Amino acid sequence: MTKDIGLNVIAPERECEDPACPFHGVLPVRGQVLEGTVVSSKMKKIAVIQREYVKRVPKYERYEKRRSKIHAHNPPCIDAKSGDVVKIAECRPLSKTKKFVIIQVMPK
Repeated sequence: MTKDIGLNVIAPERECEDPACPFHGVLPVRGQVLEGTVVSSKMKKIAVIQREYVKRVPKYERYEKRRSKIHAHNPPCIDAKSGDVVKIAECRPLSKTKKFVIIQVMPK
């Protein structure tokens, strides 16, 4: 049974028994929803997402490109691979560096 997480995303077709899955477990999502590209998915149930954004530099009245890496929980029902564009949502801290969970792999 898939539960509604309150965001406009497509629920995964596969089921999983992961308690840290927002669709099949007990993990609530709240806060930011970001998009990025999976750089690495070698760790168990963890993916590294690289996010590119622009930041305004007031002194020069211009914008600069920046990028950051975010560790996110990768539930077995979603199982994102390297190169996938994903949508991640903020959740409670799952570990020292994991504060996001992957909620959708964007269609190509």
